[in-house]
Amino acid sequence: MIRDNREDRAHYIRKLADGYYADVEKVVLVSDNPNTHNASSFYDAFPPKEARRIIEKSEFHHTPKHGSWLNIAETELSHLSRQCSDRRIPDKEFLIREIKAWNMERNEKHSVVNWQFNTEKAQVKLRRLYPITN
Repeated sequence: MIRDNREDRAHYIRKLADGYYADVEKVVLVSDNPNTHNASSFYDAFPPKEARRIIEKSEFHHTPKHGSWLNIAETELSHLSRQCSDRRIPDKEFLIREIKAWNMERNEKHSVVNWQFNTEKAQVKLRRLYPITN
């Protein structure tokens, strides 16, 4: 049976909840795509009782669609992939050395993210979430 991404994610979260984090009360999940990453996917993947059990053990937090720290992390990983690991890496030790060298160079250049989504833009685009305070 081929499952879509929603069901794959539901099965993975059940594996987290019942395996790696079986001893915890809640598994906190941070997601960057609230359209597809929500509790309803558990009902698509499991019988209702099982879906409810996993949902009750899970706590969902969605990052903002715009202005998320996750966007910055994805940008950095994209730079890493294009500037450092875009070739065959023979072993783990070599990869670690290459990433350390890349990271040192990024830090020496004082690389920054030119974040252009500011409060004013948020007040326009996300007006229901950001009240105008002027």
